[in-house]
Amino acid sequence: MFKFLICFIAGIGAGLGTGFAGMSAAAVISPMLITFLGLPAYEAVGIALASDVLASAVSAYTYGKNKNLDIRGGVVMMGAVLVFTLVGSFVASVVPNTTMGSFSMFMTLLLGIKFIVKPVMTTKESMASVSARKRILQSAVSGTIVGFICGFVGAGGGMMMLLLLTSVLGYELKTAVGTSVFIMAFTAFTGAASHFAIGGMPDIGCLVFCVASTLLWARIAAKFANKASAATLNRATGIVLTVLGIAILSVNYLR
Repeated sequence: MFKFLICFIAGIGAGLGTGFAGMSAAAVISPMLITFLGLPAYEAVGIALASDVLASAVSAYTYGKNKNLDIRGGVVMMGAVLVFTLVGSFVASVVPNTTMGSFSMFMTLLLGIKFIVKPVMTTKESMASVSARKRILQSAVSGTIVGFICGFVGAGGGMMMLLLLTSVLGYELKTAVGTSVFIMAFTAFTGAASHFAIGGMPDIGCLVFCVASTLLWARIAAKFANKASAATLNRATGIVLTVLGIAILSVNYLR
């Protein structure tokens, strides 16, 4: 019962973060499973990535159905992210790295505050004014940056993509989140498959509970986000990220 409760709560946070902001479930589920259930870190990350796959996929479908998804830009960025995550991982293995995994936790909190204080009010009309060639180039460069830092630091992908999509590429918030979860569905699947191939199958109970809870809440969050106004979505996204950032930092402090 305790296991189910922890997985359900972790899934609520991960699902809301994914559906509202394209946040990786690993940022929420991993510390919860490690701290409260005593799972090995590698196994916990594998479960979190597996939870991310369906949650991101159903969120991407919901955003796409509402025409809030840039598939072409997303595919370009995804290719760069996958390639340069490997490059970043290799560099991290040969260079002394003092950067801590708390990077993504602080980023979640700061990005949440940013959406509350300075909301993204870009419109689809202003997005359309950017040439396709420039957009593809920006997507490739942004994917390179996200992939390398994720591979080097080991976390922060979803948050970094959202930040770059809104601040650098000038995406409207809903399209930015939709494109982010589209990319995350593929990167999470790659990560989960490699974790299970190397470390074997994880605790099946935790896996099923976390996947189901994350999927449920991501679906709810994505449906709400696509119906909300830009101002409401900015505020909701900011509050969700701020609360999750504080909660994740608190959970990690307990470890």
